[in-house]
Amino acid sequence: MKAQKPPPRKLHRGHFAFMRALAQGVDERASWERYLHLEGEHVDVRTVRRTIAWIRDAFAAAARRERKPGTARLILLDPERIPASPVLPSLAEFANSQGMEEFSEAEQIEAYEAAHPRAGGKAGQGGSERSAPTSRRARVIARQLEALRWLENLAAQDPRPGDSVAAWLHPALAERLERAGLPTLEMLVGHINAVGARWWVHVPGVGDRKAARILEWLHANERVLGLRIGVHATQPRAQLSPAALAEIVPAATGLVPFEKFVLPRALDGHAGCFRAPRESCRLTADDDHAAIGAWLGTKGKEEVAAGKLSATQRSYRKEAERLLLWAVLERGKPLSSLAGEDAHAYRAFLAAPPPAWCGPRHHQRWSPKWRPLEGPLTPAALRQALIILRSLFTFLVDHGYALANPFADVALPPERPSPLGTNRILSFAQWDHVDAMLRDHPDTQPARRLRRAMRWLYATGLRLAEVTNLRCDDLMRVSTCSADGAGAAHWVLTVSGRGARRRQVSLPAELVEELGEELARHGLDRRVDAPCNHGIPVLARFDAQLRPVAWSASGLYQAIKAFLARAAERLEGAAAQQLRKASTHWLRHSHGAHALRGREGQPPLALEEVRNNLGHALAGTTSMYLRALDATECAADTKT
Repeated sequence: MKAQKPPPRKLHRGHFAFMRALAQGVDERASWERYLHLEGEHVDVRTVRRTIAWIRDAFAAAARRERKPGTARLILLDPERIPASPVLPSLAEFANSQGMEEFSEAEQIEAYEAAHPRAGGKAGQGGSERSAPTSRRARVIARQLEALRWLENLAAQDPRPGDSVAAWLHPALAERLERAGLPTLEMLVGHINAVGARWWVHVPGVGDRKAARILEWLHANERVLGLRIGVHATQPRAQLSPAALAEIVPAATGLVPFEKFVLPRALDGHAGCFRAPRESCRLTADDDHAAIGAWLGTKGKEEVAAGKLSATQRSYRKEAERLLLWAVLERGKPLSSLAGEDAHAYRAFLAAPPPAWCGPRHHQRWSPKWRPLEGPLTPAALRQALIILRSLFTFLVDHGYALANPFADVALPPERPSPLGTNRILSFAQWDHVDAMLRDHPDTQPARRLRRAMRWLYATGLRLAEVTNLRCDDLMRVSTCSADGAGAAHWVLTVSGRGARRRQVSLPAELVEELGEELARHGLDRRVDAPCNHGIPVLARFDAQLRPVAWSASGLYQAIKAFLARAAERLEGAAAQQLRKASTHWLRHSHGAHALRGREGQPPLALEEVRNNLGHALAGTTSMYLRALDATECAADTKT
């Protein structure tokens, strides 16, 4: 198959300004930085020379299209290669140099013309100064400037949203954007606005400096393009308030999050087919959106920050959100008008959602690229979704908002009986492999933070939300006294878990020391529990200009997934396949199984201590990890 020819690059007014500056003798570096710095660094002489040659060729081609071959030849001339005419002295200067100050002016002129026969004309205006004739180089420059003005009006273009990035950006830069799925200016701006200030992370070969030049060019052409880069895409996420993020996607009747979804009056449920009589309703909600909100308010009783949902509420909101969007946008019905047939249709929808409803998990709720689904639900996820929706309608029926539960008779996918965490536990060998890679990780702030996060998760068994919410003041040094009277000290974490339950979890001293070293690196007190460190996240992102901010749960999840995938590349067979599937929760399961089993140099922990670490309500739940590790290792032995 013949390769598709890339679109030709277009001439913009910066190209003409740059060439005019060069023709008039302006410093090449200053001209490049002012007009063409998007082309690359000036220190790359080859890039500069290639770009100048391309511009001259493009100018000449435009002149030929207008049947101006003479202008084309003129544009291709390099004035620097034309020898400069000698600068002739004035008549007075000549007379002084020849010792003819006392001679008459006529005699001076006669001698001047004899010494400079090509000067032509008389020696000067008014007989006192000589006018040097215009040099050939100066005449070429003047004609080139005139030609450039004519060509600019003819050939200079303004960018348009549908233009290829290759038409306006440096070819190497455009190629990288195209490989990342950003072939047009409109798609590039959309990606930047959807991802934010670190949009370039998802474009291999484009770093922060190249990204800054692209943004500068887009800002300069914002008016003619009609494409606006949001303020949120020019500032670090940590500097943006929740209100600023909330403004990025306006409220609408479309694929937007629950809090942005606008119910059309005809479909808001105020007159739903299965609404119970108003006099029997024990909710103040008048429409389906408010009724879901009332239900969510009963989930997750723990104290959370203003406007922030608990993990339970986020899970329940996700399922109600999907159903509400589907009912209105796909089914054309209010949620309170859904019948049993609709519930069965929704079950099929979750098993095979259309592509428009799906998107990567890392697109957060403020992003225009957010979507309610990642893809078809697994049987286990589908079972959980249907159970939650049954719970929603049970609540609505019990509180007199709805008459019936359409999901009551929808069959649930069979639950696969297996010990807790089976196939989601790392073997001892797999963890040793991961830990060895962590030790060899580069000594950079992000790498140290990732190493700290993974070791804390494995050592404590905390949930993802629990570890990202930890602060330095959650750590406490505890002194104990043994039977022989010897004193000892160890560290404990105070963890706020589900249901507002607080528990204390023991922590290895070396992990605390490692955290203290990181604090000291950034000018903070090495003593983790020092009052001045209160409020600083354990998994902080440090910036010299800002107070340390916490690593988001989604960011930590993605970083650990990526690291485990790299770790899998160094293994083979079943061990590698399993490690590619692993995520943050696997470290929690691995803690439970490994701590109960113990190994050489690490005696097993008591069941009650492991139950406390994991935050399980029942010891029976924790004991399942013993069987889970046996199942995992047996499966690994079978596959190998």
